Amino acid sequence: MIDIVDEVQAHVCAREALLDLSFGLDRHLKTSERLREGRLPVFAFTALDANGKLVGTVRLWAVVDRWEHQSLLLGPLAVDPQCRGLKVGDRLMRHALNQAALHGHGSVLLVGDLPYYERFGFAAGLLEDVMLPGPVDYRRFLGLELAPGHLAGLDGTLIADGVLDSSASFFDAGDGLALSKLA
Repeated sequence: MIDIVDEVQAHVCAREALLDLSFGLDRHLKTSERLREGRLPVFAFTALDANGKLVGTVRLWAVVDRWEHQSLLLGPLAVDPQCRGLKVGDRLMRHALNQAALHGHGSVLLVGDLPYYERFGFAAGLLEDVMLPGPVDYRRFLGLELAPGHLAGLDGTLIADGVLDSSASFFDAGDGLALSKLA
Protein backbone atom coordinates (compact mmCIF):
# COMPACT_ATOMS: atom_id res chain seq x y z
CA MET A 1 0.00 0.00 0.00
CA ILE A 2 1.25 3.48 -0.90
CA ASP A 3 0.12 6.60 0.96
CA ILE A 4 0.40 10.11 -0.46
CA VAL A 5 1.10 12.62 2.33
CA ASP A 6 2.28 16.19 2.73
CA GLU A 7 6.05 16.34 2.80
CA VAL A 8 7.56 16.96 6.25
CA GLN A 9 11.09 17.76 7.41
CA ALA A 10 11.77 14.08 8.17
CA HIS A 11 11.38 13.31 4.43
CA VAL A 12 14.03 15.75 3.19
CA CYS A 13 17.12 13.49 3.25
CA ALA A 14 15.30 10.58 1.61
CA ARG A 15 13.77 12.94 -0.97
CA GLU A 16 17.16 14.40 -1.88
CA ALA A 17 18.68 10.91 -2.19
CA LEU A 18 15.81 9.81 -4.47
CA LEU A 19 16.21 12.91 -6.64
CA ASP A 20 19.98 12.33 -6.94
CA LEU A 21 19.32 8.71 -7.92
CA SER A 22 16.64 9.67 -10.44
CA PHE A 23 18.23 12.74 -12.04
CA GLY A 24 21.93 12.58 -11.21
CA LEU A 25 24.11 14.91 -9.22
CA ASP A 26 23.97 17.59 -11.94
CA ARG A 27 20.21 18.03 -11.47
CA HIS A 28 20.85 21.38 -9.78
CA LEU A 29 22.17 22.75 -13.08
CA LYS A 30 18.82 22.58 -14.85
CA THR A 31 16.96 25.76 -15.79
CA SER A 32 13.91 24.74 -13.75
CA GLU A 33 16.11 24.73 -10.66
CA ARG A 34 16.69 28.49 -11.12
CA LEU A 35 12.96 28.94 -10.48
CA ARG A 36 13.08 26.86 -7.30
CA GLU A 37 16.19 28.26 -5.65
CA GLY A 38 15.59 30.16 -2.46
CA ARG A 39 11.85 29.48 -2.38
CA LEU A 40 9.55 27.10 -0.61
CA PRO A 41 7.24 24.97 -2.72
CA VAL A 42 3.55 25.81 -2.76
CA PHE A 43 2.83 22.08 -2.51
CA ALA A 44 5.14 19.19 -1.62
CA PHE A 45 3.90 15.61 -1.54
CA THR A 46 5.58 12.36 -0.62
CA ALA A 47 4.66 8.77 -1.40
CA LEU A 48 5.35 6.37 1.47
CA ASP A 49 5.23 2.58 1.29
CA ALA A 50 3.67 0.36 3.97
CA ASN A 51 6.92 0.54 5.98
CA GLY A 52 7.03 4.34 5.87
CA LYS A 53 9.86 4.44 3.32
CA LEU A 54 9.80 7.40 0.92
CA VAL A 55 9.21 5.97 -2.57
CA GLY A 56 8.10 9.07 -4.47
CA THR A 57 8.06 12.84 -4.44
CA VAL A 58 6.53 15.74 -6.32
CA ARG A 59 6.59 19.48 -5.66
CA LEU A 60 4.93 22.54 -7.20
CA TRP A 61 6.44 26.03 -7.15
CA ALA A 62 5.01 29.49 -7.71
CA VAL A 63 6.23 31.35 -10.80
CA VAL A 64 5.05 34.58 -12.40
CA ASP A 65 5.32 36.09 -15.86
CA ARG A 66 6.23 39.68 -16.69
CA TRP A 67 2.70 40.84 -15.81
CA GLU A 68 2.85 38.95 -12.48
CA HIS A 69 0.31 36.36 -13.62
CA GLN A 70 0.99 33.33 -11.48
CA SER A 71 1.25 29.69 -12.45
CA LEU A 72 2.70 26.62 -10.79
CA LEU A 73 5.86 24.88 -11.98
CA LEU A 74 5.74 21.16 -11.32
CA GLY A 75 8.89 19.25 -10.52
CA PRO A 76 10.70 17.30 -9.94
CA LEU A 77 8.58 14.16 -9.92
CA ALA A 78 10.53 11.05 -8.97
CA VAL A 79 9.67 7.47 -8.04
CA ASP A 80 11.93 4.85 -6.47
CA PRO A 81 13.03 2.44 -9.24
CA GLN A 82 11.78 -0.52 -7.17
CA CYS A 83 8.25 0.96 -7.26
CA ARG A 84 8.04 1.80 -10.94
CA GLY A 85 5.05 0.19 -12.58
CA LEU A 86 2.98 0.51 -9.39
CA LYS A 87 1.36 3.81 -10.51
CA VAL A 88 3.10 5.80 -7.74
CA GLY A 89 3.92 8.62 -10.17
CA ASP A 90 0.35 8.67 -11.44
CA ARG A 91 -1.03 8.93 -7.93
CA LEU A 92 1.41 11.70 -6.99
CA MET A 93 0.55 13.65 -10.14
CA ARG A 94 -3.20 13.32 -9.71
CA HIS A 95 -2.98 14.31 -6.05
CA ALA A 96 -0.80 17.34 -6.83
CA LEU A 97 -3.03 18.52 -9.67
CA ASN A 98 -6.19 18.02 -7.61
CA GLN A 99 -4.74 20.08 -4.77
CA ALA A 100 -3.67 22.83 -7.18
CA ALA A 101 -7.19 22.97 -8.64
CA LEU A 102 -8.86 22.86 -5.22
CA HIS A 103 -6.73 25.80 -4.09
CA GLY A 104 -7.71 27.88 -7.12
CA HIS A 105 -4.53 27.80 -9.19
CA GLY A 106 -5.06 28.50 -12.89
CA SER A 107 -2.36 26.44 -14.56
CA VAL A 108 0.57 24.09 -14.09
CA LEU A 109 3.73 24.08 -16.21
CA LEU A 110 6.60 21.62 -16.45
CA VAL A 111 9.54 20.54 -18.55
CA GLY A 112 9.11 16.86 -19.32
CA ASP A 113 8.22 14.09 -21.72
CA LEU A 114 4.86 14.62 -23.43
CA PRO A 115 4.13 10.89 -23.82
CA TYR A 116 4.16 10.56 -20.01
CA TYR A 117 2.46 13.81 -19.01
CA GLU A 118 -0.27 14.05 -21.68
CA ARG A 119 -2.37 11.47 -19.79
CA PHE A 120 -2.76 14.13 -17.07
CA GLY A 121 -3.88 16.77 -19.58
CA PHE A 122 -0.53 18.46 -20.30
CA ALA A 123 0.08 19.62 -23.84
CA ALA A 124 2.87 21.15 -25.87
CA GLY A 125 2.48 24.34 -27.89
CA LEU A 126 0.43 26.19 -25.27
CA LEU A 127 3.31 28.35 -24.06
CA GLU A 128 4.42 30.10 -27.24
CA ASP A 129 4.84 33.48 -25.49
CA VAL A 130 6.41 32.11 -22.29
CA MET A 131 10.13 31.63 -21.71
CA LEU A 132 12.27 30.11 -19.00
CA PRO A 133 15.38 31.86 -17.59
CA GLY A 134 17.96 29.63 -19.25
CA PRO A 135 18.41 26.88 -21.79
CA VAL A 136 15.53 24.46 -22.27
CA ASP A 137 14.16 22.23 -24.99
CA TYR A 138 10.90 24.09 -25.60
CA ARG A 139 9.37 20.98 -27.21
CA ARG A 140 9.35 19.61 -23.63
CA PHE A 141 7.84 22.78 -22.08
CA LEU A 142 4.29 21.65 -21.31
CA GLY A 143 1.23 23.30 -19.86
CA LEU A 144 -2.05 22.32 -18.25
CA GLU A 145 -4.94 24.72 -17.72
CA LEU A 146 -6.89 24.28 -14.50
CA ALA A 147 -8.92 27.42 -15.31
CA PRO A 148 -9.97 27.96 -18.95
CA GLY A 149 -7.87 30.58 -20.74
CA HIS A 150 -5.25 30.88 -18.00
CA LEU A 151 -2.28 29.90 -20.19
CA ALA A 152 -3.28 32.38 -22.90
CA GLY A 153 -2.66 35.17 -20.39
CA LEU A 154 0.94 34.17 -19.63
CA ASP A 155 3.66 36.16 -21.37
CA GLY A 156 7.41 36.72 -21.09
CA THR A 157 10.15 35.13 -19.03
CA LEU A 158 9.02 33.37 -15.88
CA ILE A 159 10.54 34.31 -12.54
CA ALA A 160 10.33 32.67 -9.13
CA ASP A 161 7.55 33.76 -6.80
CA GLY A 162 6.20 32.61 -3.48
CA VAL A 163 7.58 32.31 0.02
CA LEU A 164 11.32 32.72 0.52
CA ASP A 165 13.11 29.79 2.15
CA SER A 166 14.52 30.98 5.47
CA SER A 167 17.22 28.27 5.33
CA ALA A 168 18.66 29.89 2.19
CA SER A 169 20.90 32.92 2.24
CA PHE A 170 21.68 35.34 -0.54
CA PHE A 171 25.05 36.97 -1.04
CA ASP A 172 26.66 39.17 -3.67
CA ALA A 173 29.12 37.07 -5.67
CA GLY A 174 30.32 40.08 -7.64
CA ASP A 175 28.08 39.30 -10.60
CA GLY A 176 24.71 39.58 -8.95
CA LEU A 177 22.98 37.61 -6.25
CA ALA A 178 23.91 34.02 -5.60
CA LEU A 179 22.26 31.55 -3.29
CA SER A 180 23.63 29.18 -0.70
CA LYS A 181 21.93 26.91 1.77
CA LEU A 182 22.66 27.48 5.42
CA ALA A 183 24.10 24.39 7.06
